[in-house]
Amino acid sequence: MSIIETRDLVRDFKKTRAVDRMTFSVEPGESVGYIGANGAGKSTTIKMLTGILKPTSGHVRTCGLDPMRERVAVARRVGVVFGQRSQLWWDLPLRDSFAILAAIHGLGEQATRARTDTLVEQLEMGPQLATPVRSLSLGQRMRAEIAAALLHSPDLLVLDEPTIGLDVLSKQRLREFLVAERRERGTTLLLTTHDMGDIERLCDRVLVVDRGRLAFDGTLTGLAATVGAQRVLVIDLAQPTPALDDIARTRLLDSESDGLRQRLAFDSEATTAAAVLAQVSARHEVRDLTIEEPDIEDVVRRIYAASGRT
Repeated sequence: MSIIETRDLVRDFKKTRAVDRMTFSVEPGESVGYIGANGAGKSTTIKMLTGILKPTSGHVRTCGLDPMRERVAVARRVGVVFGQRSQLWWDLPLRDSFAILAAIHGLGEQATRARTDTLVEQLEMGPQLATPVRSLSLGQRMRAEIAAALLHSPDLLVLDEPTIGLDVLSKQRLREFLVAERRERGTTLLLTTHDMGDIERLCDRVLVVDRGRLAFDGTLTGLAATVGAQRVLVIDLAQPTPALDDIARTRLLDSESDGLRQRLAFDSEATTAAAVLAQVSARHEVRDLTIEEPDIEDVVRRIYAASGRT
């Protein structure tokens, strides 16, 4: 049984159609990025999946349940984090918020203690348990929000802009935790974000939505290939070297500092980084190298351009 299933899903507002015949499914254990421009229909879809909004027409099931008719049952199977909205009690110590949420979900005392202790340890929140939520930093609060959403061990975790406004270290901590949580518990993840680093590090599959319709469904590599995006091999050479403009199946982007650093773009469908490196190494001593993956925001812009969106 699919964790998420939509078929011809539509949501109309007075002057716009926010979601237009959306059809996709998400299987147990998948980690799916749901991306698109502002106003593309992402948040509206999530609200229908979680029973906040009623579809105008079409079919939607979350964990095999009708989100509108079985909202309480869906809430027991799903955890949700909205980056700019809190499910915690602002003036209470963080510990009390966890206790209240555990009671709402009907968790027993022993189960509450065990799960809270695990999440607090993994998310490094021990020193903040006695702190009122209003006094937490943004990074601390977002870790607490995710812990709250996972307290009842849901089958599906929906994250809407979970790292918005966070510094690099806070983002990295959250990403590492989510990877471990999914690996250890098999939690299904649906993630919407404007931070493409989240998508690249957390998701196996990407859904791109454009004006309420699904524009792409596949892997990150497939998304880049669809619009002809290329990988870039950045090569640091031991000696000044003329421009490497004759390496097969590559395009020289630039040559810096007397040719000590050169950037070669290549299509992963036509060749590999190893093959490109072998050609260069046969002629020159290579000191270091890195690979730059396609910029996902640029890839999404290209999809929009192909569909006539500006």
